[in-house]
Amino acid sequence: MYRRLSAVLFPLMTILFIGAMYWGYQEHQEKNTVLMKAENQYQRAFGDLTYYVNQLNGELGNTLAVNATSMDYHRKGLVNVWRISSEAKNQIAQLPLSYLPFADANNFLSRVSNFAYKTAVRDLTKQPLNDDEFQTLQSLYKNSNEISNQLTQLQTNIMNSSLRWMDVELALSVNESGTENPVISGLRGVNDDVSQYTELNWGPAVNGMYSDDNIELLSGVPVTAEEVVELASQFTGVDAQQIEVTENGKDSDYATFTALVKQDDNDMKLTFSVKGGQLLSFVHMRGVNGSELTIEQAKSKAETYLQEHGYNDMAAVSYDEFGNTGTFTYVYNQDDVYIYPDKLTIKVALDDGEIVGFQANEFAAHHRQRQVQEPAITLADAMHALNPNLKMKEQRMAIIKGDQGTEVLCYEFTGAINGNVYRIYINSDTALEETIEKLSKEDQKASD
Repeated sequence: MYRRLSAVLFPLMTILFIGAMYWGYQEHQEKNTVLMKAENQYQRAFGDLTYYVNQLNGELGNTLAVNATSMDYHRKGLVNVWRISSEAKNQIAQLPLSYLPFADANNFLSRVSNFAYKTAVRDLTKQPLNDDEFQTLQSLYKNSNEISNQLTQLQTNIMNSSLRWMDVELALSVNESGTENPVISGLRGVNDDVSQYTELNWGPAVNGMYSDDNIELLSGVPVTAEEVVELASQFTGVDAQQIEVTENGKDSDYATFTALVKQDDNDMKLTFSVKGGQLLSFVHMRGVNGSELTIEQAKSKAETYLQEHGYNDMAAVSYDEFGNTGTFTYVYNQDDVYIYPDKLTIKVALDDGEIVGFQANEFAAHHRQRQVQEPAITLADAMHALNPNLKMKEQRMAIIKGDQGTEVLCYEFTGAINGNVYRIYINSDTALEETIEKLSKEDQKASD
């Protein structure tokens, strides 16, 4: 009996063993293929990064080499700098650097890209490069040359020593901060050197993109924690005994108070500025069950809430729906001129219409009564700049933030073309397009 049983089981076990070995071999081969593809992608991305930084240095040199009055070439050079630095940033995003402090180098390339773009898009015949901008370009040329040399040397080391990016990813995934991996050490060295560069004068348009000046712009008498408790109680209608207040960023330009309203599993959190006690944000942390309200009904709830809390003359300009909540963006309407810097957002729960979120830091920082100047061009002149195929739906005046970070008075046109609806902003001084926005169907309903 045992002989018969073994005669059956032995071949069966042999087949299973061989099958398991083959399966394991196949899995190993597939894993190696995946790893090889990832390694090749990392090698290509780093090679492209090195190439683009070298190209960036060359293009900056070319831009500086021409006559200071060669505005056409300056524009061409700056457009190329913008394109190349953007490509370099894209390559960084493809490298396994999540745990590596490479943010300074990445931020440097981001600022270079935005500086080039903001400078190139303006009318250089009226605003040619000034001495400070030439000095910035000179510093960028020097700095990019240093980074290019470091990356080239690192790439040579990787190739000569057969170093693998997969080993970098493994070391970083276990957070080996003290690793002796030469790739990691080289990249850290690049980032550390970038962090030591002298701060450059990027100009207000670029600096405004990287500094949250909303709180810094606020004015008013500083408030105390006790006053914030009262402000939070008035806003939420909750007894002051249920509110805890903490101060953030004390003695800085960005000092705020956070008020926490304890309500079982439905806490509320409010942020107030220390300067003037302005409400910057509010969130009600509760679940939203289902979506019962239409956009029109949610908008009615939002506008009632704004009026109850003293936010008058606000106009809805956009709408976004997510997770059973609808978020409206409102701007201040001053005598039929839409003031886009005076912006706030309000989130409505679509199950019962309760307001569960409110963001007003930009409104708090910028809101004021403005002296709106008369347009330098007529409505007819502005319309002449539009595509003749645009089917006009609406027109009004608006103040927006321009490319240089300053407020610009524009003619705002809403119209349909190619099956979509757009808002087009024409500068009221130059008759040039400042910006264009595509509107969703929900945006159109919200702004009606």
